Amino acid sequence: MNEYISGASTLGYAVVAMFFLRFWRQTNDRLFFIFSAAFWLLALGRIAVHAVQVADDHLHYLYLLRLLAYVLILYAIIDKNRRPSARQPLSG
Repeated sequence: MNEYISGASTLGYAVVAMFFLRFWRQTNDRLFFIFSAAFWLLALGRIAVHAVQVADDHLHYLYLLRLLAYVLILYAIIDKNRRPSARQPLSG
């Protein structure tokens, strides 16, 4: 049952990544590209946890992919909010 749920979440991450990739191709907004990359990393991390046979003592290294994905999501959000928007009214 655990493998079934893990596979379903991996598929979900891949589907979300493809949606963000499609949004990026339509809008060319790098927020969507970074989100897509983050969700691909999450999917890859789930695959790596189940595919790689490592000792339990070293399993936590595989979760660095998940940490990197979350850092990418935070970076994308901060980057999007710090960029000047093209819709801001001009002063003067």
